[in-house]
Amino acid sequence: MRIAYFDCFSGISGDMCLGALVDAGVPLKKLREGLNALHLVSYEIRRQKVKRGAISATRIEVIVKKGEPTRRLADISTIIGDSDLPPNIKKRGLRIFGRLFQAERKVHGGRLKDLHLHELSATDCIIDIIGTLLCLDILGTREVISSPLNLGGGTVSSEHGLLPVPTPATSQLLKGKPVFSTGIQKELTTPTGAAIITETATSFGHFPEMTVDSTGNGAGGHILKEQPNILRVFIGDKTIKPHNGHHKGGSNELVSVIETNIDDMNPQVYEYLMERLFNEGALDVFLSTVIMKKSRPGILLQVLAYPASRERLIDILFEETPTLGIRFHETERVCLEREIKKIDTEFGSVRFKVVTTDGYRKAVPEYEDCRRIAEKTGLSLIDVMKMLKS
Repeated sequence: MRIAYFDCFSGISGDMCLGALVDAGVPLKKLREGLNALHLVSYEIRRQKVKRGAISATRIEVIVKKGEPTRRLADISTIIGDSDLPPNIKKRGLRIFGRLFQAERKVHGGRLKDLHLHELSATDCIIDIIGTLLCLDILGTREVISSPLNLGGGTVSSEHGLLPVPTPATSQLLKGKPVFSTGIQKELTTPTGAAIITETATSFGHFPEMTVDSTGNGAGGHILKEQPNILRVFIGDKTIKPHNGHHKGGSNELVSVIETNIDDMNPQVYEYLMERLFNEGALDVFLSTVIMKKSRPGILLQVLAYPASRERLIDILFEETPTLGIRFHETERVCLEREIKKIDTEFGSVRFKVVTTDGYRKAVPEYEDCRRIAEKTGLSLIDVMKMLKS
């Protein structure tokens, strides 16, 4: 499974994220093409190779034209919602901005819809956040892991006056996350960086077992005398212990199993719930009838997902069901490599799921195509499937 590990020994910010991921192999042209989906024209992206200490790094700067307006959460939601970005990028981008504005509301008060935060809602912040999500997508990462975050120290100027480091908003965003400071009197972890990493990272800790394919160094704006001001990222495949059983042509991958027992929910809700879970990254959702305490009949709801999707799927379960507790664990699964191919048949072009392993080839027609043919020809669905398999 493709993962990204962020080494935040010198903190994290939006521009450092972009620099590290571009340095790790994201073509700048491809990033620009992806950002064009936002339909923003008042900025340009500049890349520069720089030195931070003795280390070479990529510095990404978003240059915004003067006179850009401050934006409220509703304005940013409209920009992202009306864009041509992929649905998953839209959703994650909106969640990150939601985190930022909620943190500022808790610190400074006021109504969420009335907040207009120059530092957090300017065009460069939108580019940093959406650009980071696009880069992770371009690199094919399914999970992000982060080291503990170096916060820095001292004070920083803002619209609200002089603030201590970490700023109150950053402190709100990093609740429950591992942090530290080496005493450097600079803001090393910014609110934007904190919001990005708390949304994307599934865990925080030591370097994971992985096979590293590429690395990237993203340069921060400060020149530090104590250490290189860079964010390091490592891209590669997570190392999974070999499966004890014998399987041909299969590959192991790590998945999360999320489950909860429910005995007091209207059954009509399950259809809507399953749609939401699938839309947010669930690989599979299934329901089993169980007998619970006091001999109550209930439902065991289980969700299979990649670890990167786990936290938001748990949030959905708490939002949409009356459950008060959710269990999860990570496990391995073995999947045969497969691809979708269009094959010419007596019914025209039909999509088949094709599996090839150790010389063995199996092709299964896609259900939706079989259904379409059955409805068009009047043949039974079973007969259509048999004819296509023969």
